[in-house]
Amino acid sequence: MDIQHYHDLALQKQKVHKQFLANLKKKPPKNLDKLTKEIHEAVFDEIDCTQCANCCKGLGPLFTEADIERIAKRMRMKLANFEATYLEVDEDGDKIFQCMPCPFLGADNLCDIYDVRPKACREFPHTDRKKIYQINHLTIKNTLTCPATYLFVEKLRERLS
Repeated sequence: MDIQHYHDLALQKQKVHKQFLANLKKKPPKNLDKLTKEIHEAVFDEIDCTQCANCCKGLGPLFTEADIERIAKRMRMKLANFEATYLEVDEDGDKIFQCMPCPFLGADNLCDIYDVRPKACREFPHTDRKKIYQINHLTIKNTLTCPATYLFVEKLRERLS
């Protein structure tokens, strides 16, 4: 997968995407949640995340306490030890990875802790959530990292134009 190609396309379409999503927020169609679910599923039938894993290479998730407990338990580590080994607190007070790419990303682009991965990882890229227009800023940002998010916005534009 040519991640740079999708990044370049997303950069070129930033203004168009921002305007489209802003209009969507002003006047969301009644069937928007159903439509976004359909498009999300169609995009992920087309895109294999393991061919990309760009999110795992460059975007670190925020860790909830539940995430930390679940992963540390799986790894048979004490919470403090897990946090000291993998996490740091950022300027917003959030717990994030000390460094990227994700230390649990294998050379095959598969996640070593997939079944206990952080909530933020499970929900990314958030294109299947209800009221998608509530996270326009995040969707725009994610188009630059995630080819699936770029395709999602493009397909949503096609369907609603």
